[in-house]
Amino acid sequence: MNTPDQSPAKSYALSDVRHDQAGFESLVRLYASLKAARFANLEIDMSRVGWFDADMCAPFGAVLYRTGSHVNKVSLVHLQPQVETILSKNGFLSHYGRMPARDKYGTTIPYQRFDAKDDRFFASYVEAKFVQRTELPRMSAGLVKRFRESVFEIFSNAVIHSQSTLGIFSCGQFFPKRNRLDFSVADLGIGIRRNVKEHTSLDLPAHEAIAWATSERNTTKRGPIPGGLGLKLLAEFITLNRGRMQIVSDAGYWSLENGHSHTALLSAPFPGTVVNVEINTADRRSYALTSEVKETDIF
Repeated sequence: MNTPDQSPAKSYALSDVRHDQAGFESLVRLYASLKAARFANLEIDMSRVGWFDADMCAPFGAVLYRTGSHVNKVSLVHLQPQVETILSKNGFLSHYGRMPARDKYGTTIPYQRFDAKDDRFFASYVEAKFVQRTELPRMSAGLVKRFRESVFEIFSNAVIHSQSTLGIFSCGQFFPKRNRLDFSVADLGIGIRRNVKEHTSLDLPAHEAIAWATSERNTTKRGPIPGGLGLKLLAEFITLNRGRMQIVSDAGYWSLENGHSHTALLSAPFPGTVVNVEINTADRRSYALTSEVKETDIF
């Protein structure tokens, strides 16, 4: 069996990873440096990381898992204390030889990796760790059900579309002072651009492929299950809630904020797809499906 060699470790620096386009840039630049490595000892130098938004552990974990799958040994070194605390509370560092820390205030949505067949485990995780959180805006029973289904469809899309054999990664974080609840799901599949090309023959740049896939009636899913509806409902909710939604796939970046979408090309590709949502927890309004609202309710 081949194992990583015993030569001195090669070091790769990472900068701050925030829940934004710049944070994804940090991760794709890191992956660009790591992707050719085979049978190597690799150190991720975290000394320059002064802040790490915890939900970004999902794409970070995906990058490191892909790197490790090429028979590399990956270590995280020189973590600043505040970053080590964040990544210990959500269990991320327990995958890299450190003990988890107690989440005293219950602000984390734990880091998890799921196999494609783990749909029931993912559903239970989403229900217990995300959908039932008290910080979410008030929703009707019907909307809660659809919201749950929408989040699960992100997992379903990763399984059906991505063809990933390396799993699906998820993590989240509540920021009380910022009134934010962030949740991310990442996979290591073929990406939206290739998927759109294979199913429609449209050869679009990565960011345009994401925009195409998020359009209301576009889907590459086959069979009786409609695709895209989960993202549509999430996008509508995020717009009303004044939150934010981001998707990264290949070298494409797409975001939705204040009802407006933005696309860009990243400097390097991400090895799969990431969907993350940012919910505004200062929102005190109640939400329901249009079909649930009776005429008498509006007078």
